[in-house]
Amino acid sequence: MNRDVSEKLFAEALKYIPGGVNSPVRAFRAVGGNPFFVNRASGSKVWDVDGNELIDYVCTWGPAILGHAHPKIIAAVKVAAEHGTSFGIPNPLEVTMAKLICELVPSVKKVRMTSSGTEACMSAIRLARGFTRRDKIIKFDGCYHGHVDSLLVRAGSGALTFGQPDSAGVPAAFTSHTIVAPYNDVEAVKAIFAANKNEIAGIIVEPVPGNAGLYLPKPGYLEFLSEITKAHGALLIFDEVMTGFRLARGGAQERFHITPDLSTFGKVIGGGLPVGAFGGRAEIMDYLAPLGPVYQAGTLSGNPIAMAAGIANLEELNGKAESRKQKAENQNAYAQLEALGAQLEAGMIDAATSAGVPVTFNRCGSMFCGYFTSEPVHNVADAMKSDREKFKKFFHAMLDAGIYFAPSQFESGFISTAHTAADIEKTVAAAAKALRTL
Repeated sequence: MNRDVSEKLFAEALKYIPGGVNSPVRAFRAVGGNPFFVNRASGSKVWDVDGNELIDYVCTWGPAILGHAHPKIIAAVKVAAEHGTSFGIPNPLEVTMAKLICELVPSVKKVRMTSSGTEACMSAIRLARGFTRRDKIIKFDGCYHGHVDSLLVRAGSGALTFGQPDSAGVPAAFTSHTIVAPYNDVEAVKAIFAANKNEIAGIIVEPVPGNAGLYLPKPGYLEFLSEITKAHGALLIFDEVMTGFRLARGGAQERFHITPDLSTFGKVIGGGLPVGAFGGRAEIMDYLAPLGPVYQAGTLSGNPIAMAAGIANLEELNGKAESRKQKAENQNAYAQLEALGAQLEAGMIDAATSAGVPVTFNRCGSMFCGYFTSEPVHNVADAMKSDREKFKKFFHAMLDAGIYFAPSQFESGFISTAHTAADIEKTVAAAAKALRTL
């Protein structure tokens, strides 16, 4: 596959952008080689600057749940842009978005917009501390909540990919109130609460961690987190930046029937534009300025173009359509995603078994990750046992076959409603061939 133009662009980018990329995982350091550059995307596919077509399972790292360049999102963005790109003044679309989120996620009674998931998580942590008047936060090994100083402790995503789960430039004092536990370990959380009585403000958790690959909560684990926070007067914060509106209409909390105190969102609610949000119980949210003592602000929060794109995405995904037929089709979007995910899971497991290659394939709805290990993966320690050299070879074999997976063993894959059964069949066939070469 010819990538001459991409190679020239990357060489130029290295002169002006640190590492040639604006987000570390894009640099292909975990898999070797250089990244390619894309100049067009539509549906389930992207086209690079050399004209190569790829079936895309990164989906903008999650937001493109309807596929790329969905016509209703594009139309909404055009209309919004014609009225102005930013106001710094309240606009009606902010109210529409807030109502949508509150309607779709029952635990959210009030919501505040931000410009990124990182901002949303940072703000939710500050709010939890302000509301409880406590300082300590529990997070989980391998869970990534954005590049917030106090949360870059044994984080996932790019930090894990590069073997640097702690970032330089973060003073130890900034993380002194962050306590890290292994995910899916009940006894570890009990021990932390016992050792820090009346000091824990809350737990922040990805209900389905997607930044160390993908692994699922064991039965009863999320229920346990809900119960122990209530028992100790702490708050449960679900980081649904990745899972929100993707795993179900109301996110992971709907899928697993859990009611957190606060939730953070991003990705899907922006329709491909920069966005974030956090929300929850009204009495907690009312601790925010201008009503309460917890300060949080953002010049571009509630940006009209991002709101327009996100509203179009959520309405199309959740059944607000112009005709009864369209509405019926949209209401089945999650069933469609589940079916495509099941098809990919079955196909990849069969391909690995036929090739005699040990693979553990984890999936939750339209999110997935395959690990090159014969052992189950329940947390980041399990994920680290996977054969990353095999993943590198597999990644490049799939890329050469026109299939784009995330360029790291420790990232989730995503499926959109634009993917077809034929896309999945082509992907499985390419995987079967690639696995036989490992």
